[in-house]
Amino acid sequence: MAQISIRIDDDLKIRADALFEELGLNMTTALNMFVRQAVRQGGIPFEITIRVDPFCSVENQTYLQKVIGDYEAGRSKPIIKTMTELEKMANE
Repeated sequence: MAQISIRIDDDLKIRADALFEELGLNMTTALNMFVRQAVRQGGIPFEITIRVDPFCSVENQTYLQKVIGDYEAGRSKPIIKTMTELEKMANE
């Protein structure tokens, strides 16, 4: 069996170890899973992009802060929907 050695940021390793432990894995098993999936798929098994999640955009965060401020200041009312109304909206 081959052995590899990699360098990784200390904090990233600590966080990854904690995540993998919670998933019932260790670093070796997680990395083996990644490599197996890469080989099966013929590439990296997830999308690699520089795009930013639109939810995290500056414009959206600014809008959300305004909406929260308006609500906390009493300038808006909560919108209350029943589960049936929400399901109908989801199916439109």
